[in-house]
Amino acid sequence: MASEKPTVLVAGGTGALGGAVLEELLESGYPVTATWVVEEERERVARDFEGHSGLALVQADLMDPDAVDEAVSGIDGLGGIVNLVGGFSMPGKVHESDIEDFDKQLRLNLRPGFLLARAGIPRMISNGGGAFVGVSARPALHPFPGACGYITAKAGVLAFIRALDAEYRDDGVRCNAILPSVIDTPANRRAQPDADYSKWVPPQQIAKVVRFLVSDDSMPTSGAAIPVYGRA
Repeated sequence: MASEKPTVLVAGGTGALGGAVLEELLESGYPVTATWVVEEERERVARDFEGHSGLALVQADLMDPDAVDEAVSGIDGLGGIVNLVGGFSMPGKVHESDIEDFDKQLRLNLRPGFLLARAGIPRMISNGGGAFVGVSARPALHPFPGACGYITAKAGVLAFIRALDAEYRDDGVRCNAILPSVIDTPANRRAQPDADYSKWVPPQQIAKVVRFLVSDDSMPTSGAAIPVYGRA
């Protein structure tokens, strides 16, 4: 029997948070299309989710407008987009940073979301509406020194989400952002071995918030910046 739930495109679904989001959505009965870039990513996700018939994998460079258009155009019943693509850099204070690093953070954290919204929101509108979820970060509201490009870009994600809300709320597309801090992943534990992990949020908990924002349960919610940083 075909699923009655809309298809959700998860961009950047091959990372630790991405894997948790894929699992949460699939277990909740959503058909999911996840993007990948290199073959090793595709193989790992296919192995981790072997037996999940609701998962499709599509190769797409999410910095490339044509690749994003092609990926989105191949999805039937699109009703949700979750953009997890982004980057982090901490080169030092502004006077210690290169403009190239600043530019790179803006591109990594803003360009994929713009391209996904441009390609995907018209399709969601034609399908009766849907949800767009972006990822900002706690430092967008509570900055720390040494990461001006990253912080500026994540603040830009909030502005972009609010702009989408202003433009598409009346078309039935809800647009919201989540704001994590440090996510409890093996990579982050390796990078910060002396940290208090009890203050970090497991990706599975954040994935539940993403699923809520994709679902009709979040119907009254759009234009929101939702903290998912626990006690961090």
